[in-house]
Formats: sequence, structure tokens, C-alpha cells
Amino acid sequence: MNWDDFDAFCQVVDHGGFSAAARALERPKSSLSASVARLEAALNARLLERTTRQLRLTEAGESLYRDMARPFAQLRERALDALAQGETVQGTLRIAAPYEFGAHHLAPVACRVMREHPQLKIHLDVEHARVALFERHYDIVFSAIAHGLAPASVVTRRMYSLERGVFAAPSLLAGREALAHPEELAALPLLAGADDQEWAFTDAAAATAEVDVRNPRLRSGNAQVRLRAAVAGLGVARITATFCAEAVARGELVPLLADWRCEPLKMHALLPGRRLVAAKVRLFLDLLEQEASGVL
Repeated sequence: MNWDDFDAFCQVVDHGGFSAAARALERPKSSLSASVARLEAALNARLLERTTRQLRLTEAGESLYRDMARPFAQLRERALDALAQGETVQGTLRIAAPYEFGAHHLAPVACRVMREHPQLKIHLDVEHARVALFERHYDIVFSAIAHGLAPASVVTRRMYSLERGVFAAPSLLAGREALAHPEELAALPLLAGADDQEWAFTDAAAATAEVDVRNPRLRSGNAQVRLRAAVAGLGVARITATFCAEAVARGELVPLLADWRCEPLKMHALLPGRRLVAAKVRLFLDLLEQEASGVL
């Protein structure tokens, strides 16, 4: 028997279909289909029921997957550990991150890594919704959530603490006195992130204030949407300073509450809990830390 066919079968089930497995493994879909077909012929059993919308395991397929998935996952893990001991930066680095962070902080690092290491490919997904941890076999998932309840197979490493502020268009503020306290934001329309419930502020004397944003004029997990709405004069947005720097420089937005500091956006790098970290992952995180030192 060809053990690669067993592995192909497990990978197809793990990824939920032939197309997804082919993308993750960078193999032709036809080769995976051929592997599963050979395995079914060798075992004289139907393992998968294929429909246009979904893939379903047969009873024989469920039994085989239950017995084989863990050993093959362990073999792949050991192979990754062995490769991680090498220093060659190659292969494909798969990363997921929130749009605001990925576009403005990860993209420059990704470009630098690819310039310096021509054998490396990077798949960088910038998401507007919360990323499901490692469902799509990422090497690194960046999240604004600490994931204190993450499984033991996930290692959390904090990377960034990004300055945030509240910004509005001059047209929205016309005729108004400068805001002195965060509670005055309640008189203005607010543009909130997908998970925002309140905005926290601290002043120089360590006094704190919270603004309820459970009923905003606009709610979107896409920072670019909130930025555009703020520039259009539709409300006050809480955005990282780097993300809206160009709009501020052009006079399209102005910062509010100069005597108050927003709670920073804390980004965490989440890694699969392997014993060794691949050279490509170490390099990317090291360069990102260097970039962070110039931002903080």
C-alpha cells in the first residue's frame, strides 16, 4: 500500500474537502482525488461520499479516519520539527491577521522577508471577522484577543501594543467646542468595531473613563470602512494612529480628547504549540519585533 494515499485521505477530511486540501498542500486536486480513489480500491471500500456541496465520510471512512488521523498528524508534526531545526527560510508561511494590523504592519515585513529569501512564499490573509484559530492550518494567527482559554496546543506571544485615538472630520465638529471629557462623545454619532462594547480612556492623573458604544451609528469590523465613514463626517471613530495618519496629515480627520489616552490595541501572535518553531516563523516574528520597536 502507498502510505501517502492514507495521508492524502486524512488531509482531505481535515480540510473539509479536496479543493481546500489541495490549496493547503499546494498539490493538484486531481492528485488528491487519485490518491483517495487508489486507497478505496486497495481497501475495497467506499470511504467518502462526494456531492456538489459537501463531503461525507462513510461508515468505513469514519472508522479509518478515527484510526489513522492521529498517527499521521503526529508524523507530520515530527517532520515539521525536523525541518524547523534547519536554518533555511523556504516553503510557504501562512498568516492570518485583522485587516487594520495586517495591511499596515505585517505587509512591510512580508515584503522584506520575501525580498531577502527568494525561496519563501507568503500567504497573508487579512480578515474583517474574527479568525478561527488554525482552522485553515496557519503558521501564525494575529489576534487582538488574548485567548486565555486557547487550547494547550496554541502558544500565545504578544507582539504589539498600538496607539489608538478617537478621530473625526472637521465638518462633524464645526460649531462645537473642543471636547474635554470622554463622556461628551455621547453627544456625537460613533463608529464602532465589530466587538466594541465600550471605549476606555485614561488621563495623565490616572483617572479613567468609559464610553458606551453598544448602539453606534455604524458598526463594522473593517477599519477601512470606519475610516471612510469618519472622513465623510458621519461619526467619531476609534482607530490606530498609524492607520489614519495620512487622513490626519491631509486635514481630513482631527484627533479628539488631547488630554486623554485611548486603551491601546494589543496584538497577540498565536502559534501552533510545536516543540520547535520553523525558521520562517522565527524570522518573521523577529523582524516584526524590530519593526515594532520603531512604532512603540
